[in-house]
Amino acid sequence: YSLDNNVLSLEQRQFYEENGFLVIKNLVSDADIQRFRVAFEKICSEESKPVGLIIIRDVSSVESEDIPSEKTIARIQDYQEDKELFRYCTLPEVLKYVECFTGPNIMAMHTMLINKPPDMGRKTSRHPLHQDLHFFPFRPSNHIVCAWTAMEHIDQNNGCLAVLPGTHKLPLKPHEYPQWEGGVNIFYYGIQDYDQDHARVHLVMEKGDTVFFHPLLIHGSGQNQTQGFRK
Repeated sequence: YSLDNNVLSLEQRQFYEENGFLVIKNLVSDADIQRFRVAFEKICSEESKPVGLIIIRDVSSVESEDIPSEKTIARIQDYQEDKELFRYCTLPEVLKYVECFTGPNIMAMHTMLINKPPDMGRKTSRHPLHQDLHFFPFRPSNHIVCAWTAMEHIDQNNGCLAVLPGTHKLPLKPHEYPQWEGGVNIFYYGIQDYDQDHARVHLVMEKGDTVFFHPLLIHGSGQNQTQGFRK
């Protein structure tokens, strides 16, 4: 699941091989994260309108009359035409780890910035357990890796990532909308038949921490029970 490299220690490679994910602490600088926040705010206020961008709103706010702001956007996707946000995909400190899994011919796919909203009581801020490979029409899966960076402190209170270690060794499972009360956000498909007794790890992360994980790793996130937006 990883390639020979001089970046990861033997312990880090073994951990990824066994678990399918690896957290690197304090990888992205505060200054870069602030620049990404500003770029996102420009999109939210419609000051910036990158070509090809997909904007996803939380189902609980779709019918609201709010003027454009971060409070109406749960996620933006395919931001590759936004030069400032796409700079994340070129950061040398991120790419040196990505290359440990993909090799040197790196392509950025499925770019997104997640702005998990405070849950209004309908539990719509949850993201069901899923495998990213479900959304990818390209292979081989072992040469794909996700780089996911916390833009602030993230824990179970604001809906941190939950991963099922070792599930990257499983095949791709069928995905469909979960049968949840309160509605489900578009594109938020989930796995129906997973081992509910499988150990689950909640990734508590600080601003700049970055987790790299395999596209078959089963993961999701819980409700944001705070008043802030978890980026």
